Amino acid sequence: MRRFDDPAVAAAFEAFPEATRAGALALRALVFETAGSLPGAQPVQEALRWGQPAYLAPKGTTIRLGGHKAASFALFVHCQSRVMGDFTSAFPGEDRIDGNRAVLFDDPDQIDATRHGWLIARALTYHF
Repeated sequence: MRRFDDPAVAAAFEAFPEATRAGALALRALVFETAGSLPGAQPVQEALRWGQPAYLAPKGTTIRLGGHKAASFALFVHCQSRVMGDFTSAFPGEDRIDGNRAVLFDDPDQIDATRHGWLIARALTYHF
Protein backbone atom coordinates (compact mmCIF):
# COMPACT_ATOMS: atom_id res chain seq x y z
CA MET A 1 0.00 0.00 0.00
CA ARG A 2 1.21 3.50 -0.85
CA ARG A 3 2.30 5.58 2.12
CA PHE A 4 0.17 8.56 3.20
CA ASP A 5 2.02 11.88 2.94
CA ASP A 6 -0.69 13.78 4.81
CA PRO A 7 -1.58 12.54 8.33
CA ALA A 8 -5.04 14.15 8.00
CA VAL A 9 -5.80 11.95 4.98
CA ALA A 10 -4.59 8.86 6.84
CA ALA A 11 -6.82 9.81 9.77
CA ALA A 12 -9.82 10.21 7.43
CA PHE A 13 -9.32 6.66 6.15
CA GLU A 14 -8.96 5.36 9.71
CA ALA A 15 -12.22 7.05 10.68
CA PHE A 16 -14.20 5.24 7.97
CA PRO A 17 -16.20 2.16 8.98
CA GLU A 18 -14.35 -1.02 7.92
CA ALA A 19 -16.45 -1.67 4.80
CA THR A 20 -15.99 1.91 3.62
CA ARG A 21 -12.27 1.90 4.42
CA ALA A 22 -11.57 -1.33 2.52
CA GLY A 23 -13.32 -0.08 -0.61
CA ALA A 24 -11.91 3.43 -0.44
CA LEU A 25 -8.38 2.07 -0.02
CA ALA A 26 -8.88 -0.16 -3.08
CA LEU A 27 -10.05 2.87 -5.09
CA ARG A 28 -7.12 4.93 -3.76
CA ALA A 29 -4.72 2.29 -5.06
CA LEU A 30 -6.47 2.39 -8.46
CA VAL A 31 -6.21 6.20 -8.55
CA PHE A 32 -2.44 6.10 -8.04
CA GLU A 33 -2.00 3.13 -10.40
CA THR A 34 -3.99 4.89 -13.12
CA ALA A 35 -2.19 8.19 -12.58
CA GLY A 36 1.14 6.39 -12.89
CA SER A 37 0.22 5.38 -16.44
CA LEU A 38 -0.70 8.97 -17.43
CA PRO A 39 2.35 11.23 -17.73
CA GLY A 40 0.16 14.34 -17.89
CA ALA A 41 -1.60 13.42 -14.65
CA GLN A 42 1.49 13.85 -12.50
CA PRO A 43 1.83 14.80 -9.75
CA VAL A 44 -1.43 13.71 -8.15
CA GLN A 45 -2.19 15.70 -5.02
CA GLU A 46 -3.87 13.78 -2.17
CA ALA A 47 -5.68 16.01 0.33
CA LEU A 48 -8.97 16.38 2.17
CA ARG A 49 -11.87 18.08 0.41
CA TRP A 50 -15.21 18.29 2.22
CA GLY A 51 -13.67 16.01 4.86
CA GLN A 52 -13.03 13.21 2.36
CA PRO A 53 -9.82 11.97 0.72
CA ALA A 54 -9.51 13.75 -2.61
CA TYR A 55 -7.21 13.44 -5.62
CA LEU A 56 -6.36 16.15 -8.10
CA ALA A 57 -3.99 16.17 -11.05
CA PRO A 58 -2.62 19.42 -12.56
CA LYS A 59 -5.11 19.37 -15.47
CA GLY A 60 -7.79 17.20 -13.88
CA THR A 61 -10.97 17.53 -11.92
CA THR A 62 -11.25 16.41 -8.32
CA ILE A 63 -11.96 12.78 -7.41
CA ARG A 64 -13.18 12.10 -3.87
CA LEU A 65 -13.58 8.81 -2.01
CA GLY A 66 -15.86 8.11 0.91
CA GLY A 67 -19.07 6.72 2.30
CA HIS A 68 -22.48 7.24 0.79
CA LYS A 69 -25.96 7.02 2.31
CA ALA A 70 -27.02 4.43 -0.29
CA ALA A 71 -23.80 2.37 -0.48
CA SER A 72 -20.80 1.26 1.56
CA PHE A 73 -18.49 3.58 -0.38
CA ALA A 74 -18.38 5.73 -3.48
CA LEU A 75 -16.11 7.38 -6.01
CA PHE A 76 -17.23 11.00 -6.45
CA VAL A 77 -16.41 13.37 -9.31
CA HIS A 78 -17.27 17.03 -9.79
CA CYS A 79 -20.99 17.15 -10.56
CA GLN A 80 -20.65 19.99 -13.06
CA SER A 81 -18.10 18.13 -15.18
CA ARG A 82 -18.86 15.78 -18.08
CA VAL A 83 -16.94 12.93 -16.43
CA MET A 84 -19.89 10.93 -15.11
CA GLY A 85 -21.97 11.48 -18.25
CA ASP A 86 -19.10 10.24 -20.41
CA PHE A 87 -18.68 7.25 -18.10
CA THR A 88 -22.34 6.23 -18.17
CA SER A 89 -22.40 6.62 -21.96
CA ALA A 90 -19.31 4.43 -22.33
CA PHE A 91 -20.52 1.80 -19.83
CA PRO A 92 -24.34 2.00 -19.74
CA GLY A 93 -26.00 0.01 -16.97
CA GLU A 94 -22.73 -1.36 -15.59
CA ASP A 95 -22.79 0.42 -12.21
CA ARG A 96 -25.07 2.02 -9.66
CA ILE A 97 -24.77 5.75 -10.21
CA ASP A 98 -25.82 8.69 -8.05
CA GLY A 99 -26.82 11.29 -10.64
CA ASN A 100 -23.85 12.98 -12.23
CA ARG A 101 -21.61 12.76 -9.18
CA ALA A 102 -20.81 9.23 -7.97
CA VAL A 103 -20.37 5.54 -8.65
CA LEU A 104 -21.72 3.52 -5.73
CA PHE A 105 -20.17 0.32 -4.37
CA ASP A 106 -21.10 -2.18 -1.68
CA ASP A 107 -18.03 -4.41 -1.96
CA PRO A 108 -14.44 -3.88 -3.13
CA ASP A 109 -14.94 -6.80 -5.53
CA GLN A 110 -17.25 -4.55 -7.56
CA ILE A 111 -14.30 -2.34 -8.53
CA ASP A 112 -13.29 -3.08 -12.11
CA ALA A 113 -9.78 -1.84 -12.88
CA THR A 114 -10.57 -1.34 -16.56
CA ARG A 115 -13.94 0.37 -16.27
CA HIS A 116 -13.30 2.40 -13.13
CA GLY A 117 -9.73 3.08 -14.21
CA TRP A 118 -11.22 4.64 -17.36
CA LEU A 119 -13.36 6.93 -15.18
CA ILE A 120 -10.38 7.88 -13.01
CA ALA A 121 -8.23 8.58 -16.09
CA ARG A 122 -10.96 10.85 -17.50
CA ALA A 123 -11.11 12.81 -14.26
CA LEU A 124 -7.33 13.10 -13.93
CA THR A 125 -7.02 14.41 -17.49
CA TYR A 126 -10.28 16.36 -17.69
CA HIS A 127 -8.77 19.69 -18.85
CA PHE A 128 -6.42 18.31 -21.53
